[in-house]
Amino acid sequence: MKNRIKSWLPTPDSLRSNRWLRWMGPVLADPRLWHFSRKGIALGVALGIFFGLLIPVAQMPASALFAVILRANLPMAVASTLVSNPVTFGPVYYGAYRLGQAVLGEPAISDEDALKTLADDPADTVAAQKPTQRIAHWMQRLGDVGKPLAIGLAIVATTSGLAVYVLISGLWVLKTRWTRRQRLRGRASAR
Repeated sequence: MKNRIKSWLPTPDSLRSNRWLRWMGPVLADPRLWHFSRKGIALGVALGIFFGLLIPVAQMPASALFAVILRANLPMAVASTLVSNPVTFGPVYYGAYRLGQAVLGEPAISDEDALKTLADDPADTVAAQKPTQRIAHWMQRLGDVGKPLAIGLAIVATTSGLAVYVLISGLWVLKTRWTRRQRLRGRASAR
């Protein structure tokens, strides 16, 4: 598995010769960014999940930047941002919004209130407004959900990132110990 993943990764020479990444050559040549170590992998996946859940845009550049700064595994940091994708986006953001509401102590909107709000503001009425009115309308709507959503996303992203870091580090240690025991048993039985 490890060799298969390594075969997918670009070589340092290909990065140095890429015209878009050439200016970052010395930074991307750092072997710690590409090495498969317990700390590098765990930190890279944790960073990717953190930024994948926290911000809706520019997740990959943000996780790559912090992976370079913290010397985490760069490919794992970028790949794990895909935890939020079109399939998981809705449930994650809805759950984060509800969590933010609960933390802030805001009352949850009932189904009847949601339907009434949608009926009072049909899409064709909003579409008929001037562009500046339309922007103001949607900014007001975004303000209604912004604070609970931001708080909920911060909580979900932080706890998920920390949990993944601890989980990967723990599994790595257990796997290393298991492999060592198997090797020692093999040596003992060969005697």
